[in-house]
Parts: sequence; C-alpha cells; structure tokens
Amino acid sequence: MPFKVYAQPTIAKEWNEQLLEAIRNDFARPNVHARNLFHLSAAMYDAWAIYDEVAEPYLVGKTVGEYRSEFNGIPFPADIKKARVQAISYAAYRLIRHRFKSSPGSEGTLQRIDSLMAAKGFDISIFGMNYTEGSPIALGNFIAETYIQFGKQDGSKEYIDYGNEAYKPVNDPLKPSGPGNPNLTHPNRWQPLTFDTFIDQSGNVFSNNTPEFLGPEWGDVQPFALTNGDKNIFERDGYQFSVYHDPGSPPFLNIEDSVSTNQFLWAFTRVPIWASYHDPEDGVLIDISPASMGKIGDLPNSFDQYPDYYRFIEENLDSFGHDINPVTGNPYTPQIVLRGDYTRVISEYWADGPASETPPGHWFTILNSISDHPDISRQFGGTGVELSRLEWDLKIYFALGAAMHDSAISSWSVKGWYDYVRPISVLRWLADNGQRSDSTKASFHLDGVPLIDGFIEIVQEDDSLAGRLEEHVGKIKFFTWRGHPHIDNPETETAGVGWILAENWWPYQQPTFVTPPFAGYVSGHSTYSHAAAVILEYFTGDPFFPGGMWQFLAQQDKYLEFENGPSQDLELQWATYRDAAAQSSLSRIWGGIHPPIDDIPGRKIGLKTGEQAFLLAQKYFTGNVTPDGSESYQEPKNWTLHQNYPNPFNLTTTILLEIPVPAQVDLMVYDITGRLISTISRETRTAGAHQLIWDAGDLASGVYLYRLNVTTADGRTLYAETKKMTLIK
Repeated sequence: MPFKVYAQPTIAKEWNEQLLEAIRNDFARPNVHARNLFHLSAAMYDAWAIYDEVAEPYLVGKTVGEYRSEFNGIPFPADIKKARVQAISYAAYRLIRHRFKSSPGSEGTLQRIDSLMAAKGFDISIFGMNYTEGSPIALGNFIAETYIQFGKQDGSKEYIDYGNEAYKPVNDPLKPSGPGNPNLTHPNRWQPLTFDTFIDQSGNVFSNNTPEFLGPEWGDVQPFALTNGDKNIFERDGYQFSVYHDPGSPPFLNIEDSVSTNQFLWAFTRVPIWASYHDPEDGVLIDISPASMGKIGDLPNSFDQYPDYYRFIEENLDSFGHDINPVTGNPYTPQIVLRGDYTRVISEYWADGPASETPPGHWFTILNSISDHPDISRQFGGTGVELSRLEWDLKIYFALGAAMHDSAISSWSVKGWYDYVRPISVLRWLADNGQRSDSTKASFHLDGVPLIDGFIEIVQEDDSLAGRLEEHVGKIKFFTWRGHPHIDNPETETAGVGWILAENWWPYQQPTFVTPPFAGYVSGHSTYSHAAAVILEYFTGDPFFPGGMWQFLAQQDKYLEFENGPSQDLELQWATYRDAAAQSSLSRIWGGIHPPIDDIPGRKIGLKTGEQAFLLAQKYFTGNVTPDGSESYQEPKNWTLHQNYPNPFNLTTTILLEIPVPAQVDLMVYDITGRLISTISRETRTAGAHQLIWDAGDLASGVYLYRLNVTTADGRTLYAETKKMTLIK
C-alpha cells in the first residue's frame, strides 16, 4: 500500500490478524470463515461493550435465535482499558483455539496464538469463568464459551465439520484432465469434479479427490440481521431449503423455452470469450485508472437486460470513470497497460488462491489497511467525535463480520437450492453435443453450443486441430485462453490465447482446483464484495477510499501464479469501495468461474445484506436493542412504489413516485448523524406518477439519509420510509 504504518495495532487488530492467518492455513471454506470472522468480531465486541455504559453486547446476556445467554453483569474495574485488553484476549484466544484445533495448519495456528498470549503476559492455564467477582480473564473465558456453545447449535453443523445431511448431487463427477464431459445428465445442475490430486485454494492436499458441495444447507445457519421476512422455504427430496433474499430462478437450458435457453447460452459463452482477452501479446492497451474505470451505473433489473450491460463492459472493459479525485481536486492520472495483463491480474488478485484469507477475509485485510491509513477519520459515519482506535476497530469489525456472515448465509442458501451448473461442466457438455446454429453444417444438435464467428467454430479438415487422422474434424473449437496443458513451467511460460478443442476448455484457475466445489448461482464474490463496500462506505461516511484512491502493485513477472506475468508492473486502482467490489465481481467472469447470470443477483443481495447488517449493528452501538437482541430488529417493509435515478445519487437525482390518491410529499435529507440538511415539499393534486428533483447543491460526496413521507390531506400517512443513499459527485 502507498504508506507506512507506524502505530501500534490495537488488541482487536492483533487478534483479527491471528484469525486471518489461521484462515490462510485452514481449508478454503468461505462460508465457514465468514462465520468465524463474525463470531470472533462479535466476541471481541461483546468484551468491549460489557464495559461500556451505552453499547449493548450481541450475544452475551441476549437471546439470539433459539440460544439464550444468561449473564449476571460484572462490576466495572478501576482500569477499564486494561480489563478490556484481557477480556478480549482470552475470548479471542479460546475461540480461535476451539475453531481451528482440527485445522490442517493447527500446529502453527496454536503456536502463534500461544506466543501472542505469552507476549502479552497472559497465563493460558487459567480456565476459570467466574466473572461475577470482576475478573476480566474469567469474563473473556466466559464469552468464548458462550460463542462455542452458541456455535454448536446455530445450524452450521459444526458437529459434523460443517458437512451435509441431506444434499446429494444429481450428476456424476467430471474429470477435467480428460476431454469433454460425458457425465452431465442434468445440464442445469451442479456437477462435482474429480482430480488426480485435489488441492484446495489454500494449498491443502485432500485425500478425497472428489470434493463435496460445500455448504448447500447453509441457509439453516443463524443469521445476524436477516429476518424471516427475507426467507423463502423450498422443499426438495424431503429436505427444506431456507433461501434468503431469493433472486428467483436463473435461466435454464430448456428446449421448450427459447427465451430462457438463449439467455443461458449467451451468459455461458461469455466466459470463454472473455478469456480470449488474457493475451498481453495482442497489444491492446487500456486505461485502468479511476479516470476510465469505476462509477458503474444502474444494474440490470432483468436477465434480458444483461447483454447490453455486459456488452458495454466487454467493449470498454469497465464504465465511465470518475472526473476528479475528490480529495486532491485533480483528475486521476491515466494508467495505460496491456489488456491481457489487467484481465489476468484481476482474475488472480480476487481469486483468493494459495495463502489467502478467502473472499470475506480479503475484505478484512483491505479494511485493516484502510484503518491504518494516515488520512482516515475514525468518526462513525464520517461525523461526530473521533473514536479511539480500539473502539473503531471493534465496531467496524463487528459490522463487517456481520455483513460477511449474512452474505454467506444468503448467497449459499441460493446456491444450495438452485444447485446451478458451473462453466467448466456445461461448456464442455454443450461442445460434446455439437453446434446448434446451423442444421446444414456438421455436428448439429439442439443441445449444442451456438456458433460465434471468431470465438466458437467447427473444426474443419484443414484445421491445425483436426488431428493426425482427422479425428477431430466436426468438433467444436474455442478461441480462448489455451489452458494449463500449454504450460510446462508457470514461472516462465504463458499458455497464450488461441484455438483449442472446446472439449479441453479450462477456466483461468489453478489446474489442481479449477472451480470451487459448490454451485455457481449466485456469485459469493459479488455478494461479499458489495456487502463489504456498503459497510465501509456507511461506516466511514465516504464512498471513496482514503486519499480518493486505493492501489495494489502487481510486479512484472512476479505476481501471477497460474502462469508467468504480468509483462509489466501494473497497479490495480480503485476510487470507491463499490468500484473495487464491481471489479471483484467481474474478475470471476474473467477467471472462468461464473457467467454473468451469477453476478448481478449476487451484487444485489450483497447491497441488501450490507445495509441490513449496518443498520442493526448501529442499534447495538447505541444500546437501542431489547434484551432479546436481534429479535428487536424489524426489517422495513419493501417499498416498491418509488425509484431513484441514478443510484448512487449524483448532483441532481430524480425520485419517481406512484401516488394512489392526492397527497403531500415531503423529502428530507439528513447527514448520517441525523442532522437535517434540506427539505423538499410538494402537494400532488392528482393520483398517479409524479417526480421530485433533488438538487445536491454544495453537499460533499458521502453517505446520507433521506426520508420520504407521503400523507393525505386529512393527515393519514400513506408511506414513510428512511433509506440510506450514497452521493457521488
């Protein structure tokens, strides 16, 4: 990062870093580690909140789901600062030790946390939990035990190592090292993969070379802010799947539904087409600075809008960009790089491969760097009194952890129910069947792949791919990234882009991993990243990174691991948190893991779960919860009678309303602390469609609240709702 950190980290950050390192040395289980990140963050927050006169703990002394924590209170010590450090440390130590005792990297993890306790002068042989006499050590042990017991009944199935009780795949496994896909009998459903040696994204070698679907029943896990109103329950094979923020069915391959089939085929063929851009030797140069990338506009509202949305990204790689850096007041400096370097770097940066914290942990790593930035203002929502470093860390960890946890529950609940196919499975299967575009040409099949000139074609007799005995004539070929069979040494070689037999297509991923062992729809990356962006934006009160730009350096010929590269130094740069989130989402298409179908619904779910988590976390910070904790949270009813254009808000935003009767409309804009900034009132004399134009005036970019009240002439309230908005100038 572009600065040096000199400050001593808080005790919360030290334990967060211990957890992140433990995750890096555990199995690559994003949903499980989202839960670990939240539970540790919440346990540390509880240890702090118990000593606070305003804030409320999350679990200690509360009822969460079906779990009730009995807590009798503790006398405040003379030295609260010291007590908090002790309570936080013992709570974190015991919880990490419990959760990672069976990890493949458990020996190193336990050594590291033992060493940290020793460095702090803490005796790990103290197990007592009699906190009523005022011992912060006993309190920390009690908090850890509370979360341990809670975790045994929270629906995660920790007791069977987070395994599956009901889910069974409907397809036999595909072995990617062989050609084609003869085992896909249900082309809309997920298919396991079999490897000669399976090595997960954390670098762990598995004895089971056909990994199971990870977390298809994760919708059973106790959430933070998700409510019963967010949940649909479906039944399959006698098992009830809980699905939060159900996006509805994705397009399916269905010979009787041409619209759905065409959407399906369009989406999955984008994947090898986008992989054809992974070639730095094509000489295509692009600007990857915030001047040209970022500020992505409204997301599509239906699958039939996807082609236009992604066509723009495909042709221009991103969106409109930002005019100026709001911190410096100067335009962003262009960064011209080879397109083939950029697409490969973002694929690997966001893939979270070996030595990774998994996607939810990745956002904690980004957060830790943000919190250390010398320009960061540790004010909640960007206003008011600056928080201490410890209070800042604990509260933002709590909110971000909650958002990652709920994002995992929501996105994995969708994955489990819809059980949607991955590109590696369906692209090979389609190509095995042939082509569906021209019945007069070779290999015609109604379940074939569509032909696309220059990208998807038929192997001809004079083709270099025809084979020595022309055994491949008539097969389907892709113009795409050629894959690992064309790399002997990834430290010095690249596969390049060219024509390959479609039956041998690979995603741009590790050859011992290929694709995560769970269904695609919806994208976890899209969900996690957009939820994280909301938390960082709302918590800091600013949609922009500190300094107006964040960057990551990928060094020439050193950064890439799947193959050699990049061919020159390259800096990933993001102006806003949502810019980074959008890049994370798109990287999974570039990497061959997701079609666009998986992306947009994941983004939308992430935006919802992020906002829900922030709003409920805020209630704990202000003590605005009942003794039943999260049960006090009431999700605002969905209000579909108004829309905002554009979103995020800009200098002038139009708010469209559908009014059933003549009414008075009042729009009030507040800063995040609740201070009224502006009011617009309008009397509508007729029912029907109306609009308000809100002018941002001199307001700075940031996070605001707006309240829309609609009342009748006799004073009856038709609608009243407060929402958060992001203003970007």
